[in-house]
Amino acid sequence: MSFSFNPLWKMLIDKGMTKEALRIELGLSPSTMAKMGKGEYVSLEVLHRICQYFNCQPGDLLEYVSISKNSSDNVP
Repeated sequence: MSFSFNPLWKMLIDKGMTKEALRIELGLSPSTMAKMGKGEYVSLEVLHRICQYFNCQPGDLLEYVSISKNSSDNVP
């Protein structure tokens, strides 16, 4: 199981904002941004701050990506 922050990255592009600008604006650490880039866990506080900044919902920032160990699990 993993999460992708691709919706957030697309939102930043649409708003003409860089990841670094977001990091500075919200006071996020470089390691938090790196975790987001790798789809790793970040705190709900981080998600809350981003949602509050963009006036959006968590589902606007990330998406669930199912990762299967067995490729046959992906067959319907």
